[in-house]
Amino acid sequence: MKIAPIDVAHKSFSRKMMGADTEEVMDFLRIVADEMEQLIRERNEMRETLREKELQIIEYKERDDLLKSTITTATKMSDKIQTDAEREARLILNDAKQQAEMIVRDARDSLKKIYGEVTALKNIRMQFENNLRAIVQSHITMLDQGNQMMPSPEFAAGDLSFSTEPHAQRDSATSSTMATDAEHQVIKDKVAQAVSRATHSQVEM
Repeated sequence: MKIAPIDVAHKSFSRKMMGADTEEVMDFLRIVADEMEQLIRERNEMRETLREKELQIIEYKERDDLLKSTITTATKMSDKIQTDAEREARLILNDAKQQAEMIVRDARDSLKKIYGEVTALKNIRMQFENNLRAIVQSHITMLDQGNQMMPSPEFAAGDLSFSTEPHAQRDSATSSTMATDAEHQVIKDKVAQAVSRATHSQVEM
């Protein structure tokens, strides 16, 4: 049975002979009632404080759960970002390697093609120079053969022993033959110089 302070303060007792002093009993009951009231008040305050602390604990727990959830989400996002970044970096690196290999391959193919074209041009030039040299040599040979087959000035002017032509005519024929020989020699020298220059250019290449 619950007893309130007011119940203690107004509690009445039956009287008996030689019993306790009624005033003293009532004073004591009032003191007890006051103490009970004070204890009840303190208990209620403590309950209120406890309830507030419990609410704070619940709030802190909710914050802690939210913080843990945020940390977990951030960790997952960080892991995902790192994974995506690593994958993207690998893709970029692989693409760069492929492009570099393609550039090197194209450069090698172009260089090989250029070498082939240069070699072909050198061969064409060499063939042309050989043909030119052969043609020039053929013309030089023909000039030499023409000089050998050309009659001497004396025979061109008539018999040496029995010639009746004037000396002036024989001298003119001799001069004409010498001029022709000089022209042939000039042509041969120019051709030889051209062949020499072509050969020198071939060596420099």
